[in-house]
Amino acid sequence: MSTTFTVNFFCTLDGYGMGHGWPGYWGKEGPELRADLERTYAEEQVLVYGATTFREFRSFVKDYDEPYYDSLNAHPKLVFSRTLEEPLGWENSSVIREDAVTAIERLKRTTDVPMRSHGSISLNRALLAAGLVDRLEVTIFPAVTGRAGDAALLHGGAELDLDLIESTVLDGQTQKLVYAPRLHVGIPEGVGPKRRDA
Repeated sequence: MSTTFTVNFFCTLDGYGMGHGWPGYWGKEGPELRADLERTYAEEQVLVYGATTFREFRSFVKDYDEPYYDSLNAHPKLVFSRTLEEPLGWENSSVIREDAVTAIERLKRTTDVPMRSHGSISLNRALLAAGLVDRLEVTIFPAVTGRAGDAALLHGGAELDLDLIESTVLDGQTQKLVYAPRLHVGIPEGVGPKRRDA
């Protein structure tokens, strides 16, 4: 018995997950993006969150009306936190207090239900560094947030090689790229440009 773990990030071309003063989805939401989100979250899965992202989504599903929020509410949800207490205020949610890398490694071996984590930057950086992520889905919105950018998603994390599994253009402007990530182990000797002798 084993399962897959997917991390998905939404970001701008310059790699930020948020931008001060920018609207949701950077103002680039379209019908194909909405349909893709509905398809993605209609599938059977367990949703995995860090505490900060869990609090944000718990608020989002109450304050906003997105077509895929019914699926978010229905799916089982795990949140890694040492401070949150049950009941968590969002149905089908459970708190896990142990180390995330240890817990996800065990869950991947003992369940056959796919797991997905959206956002949760520090949690997902740790899981990527541990080699526990099977699919990295990056949706790149056509915007550069520049100085307004916040939450650099992958900067400062593990170095990765990425094998492209699929790519899709949504609404003629937003790219969804799906990769199989592998930890980068360096350049083999003899590969790459040769230096001129001094």
